[in-house]
Amino acid sequence: MKMRNHTPVTEFLLMGIPHTQGLEHALFVFFLMFYLLTLVGNLLILLAILTSSNLHTPMYFFLGNLSVFDIFFPSVSSPKMMLYLLGQSRTISYQGCACQLFFYHFLGCTECFLYTVMAYDRFAAICHPLRYTVIMSPRVCAILTLSTWVGSSVHASVLAFLVFKLPYCGPTEVGNFFCDIPVVLPLACADTSLAHRVSVTNVGVVALLCFLLVLASYTRIVISVLRISSSEGRHRAFSTCSAHLTSVLLFYGPVILIYLQPASSPWLDSMVQVLNNIVNPSLNPLIYSLRNKDVKLALRKALIQGAHT
Repeated sequence: MKMRNHTPVTEFLLMGIPHTQGLEHALFVFFLMFYLLTLVGNLLILLAILTSSNLHTPMYFFLGNLSVFDIFFPSVSSPKMMLYLLGQSRTISYQGCACQLFFYHFLGCTECFLYTVMAYDRFAAICHPLRYTVIMSPRVCAILTLSTWVGSSVHASVLAFLVFKLPYCGPTEVGNFFCDIPVVLPLACADTSLAHRVSVTNVGVVALLCFLLVLASYTRIVISVLRISSSEGRHRAFSTCSAHLTSVLLFYGPVILIYLQPASSPWLDSMVQVLNNIVNPSLNPLIYSLRNKDVKLALRKALIQGAHT
């Protein structure tokens, strides 16, 4: 693409979800409801984990980390989106757009890594129960958590650098409700082929590698569980994995669906982003509390103690 000689842009215009004109108030109520549900649900999960000594285990340590990221992940796009749904300006500064893109990929990649680490934790607990406390020692848990943060930071930094080192000189209309690579990169007034190839490869390799590691962990888990002689033992083993497996399917499901489409559309892309950014983070607390007796008991105790206080 030939370089266009125009004044560099200082802000972008968020166009929102395509084909939703006239539905601003309904969308505001929808997004506000899910955003509040996400905040309250994940804060309650954190409260239960922090106040109950029974939940001070590797599995719930990683679940607590997941809850923290589920609080921040929708916060990347939801507040700005709800403001312009109420009639505020749809513009976002150049720096604000860059921050949205960085934190979206940083938090999304961290969540992807966390699901992988949680699958490994379940593999160690079920396939090597006698060595579980050694395999998943506090030091190992801390190293794995720190690695997810550092790896995600590097991943997001590379993507943000490649996208925003390019010159932007108009147009400025971002065809979604937040800044992401597929809608920002086409606005650059320079050759975007390198940034496009690296971003697609980077995101694709990270997602595929994590998915394959989760798949390998659960393959080993299924093989080990099927060797358990009692049906009660098999049920107990599977029940410890059901919540995590449900969350993994909800995380990867929309991404797989969008990539299986022969031709993508802006409206479908936005719907998948809404599902990933807004809906899924609000479902994780329900999944882990409704399907986990320990979390429900700890949460009930914490709420009762708080009410008495």
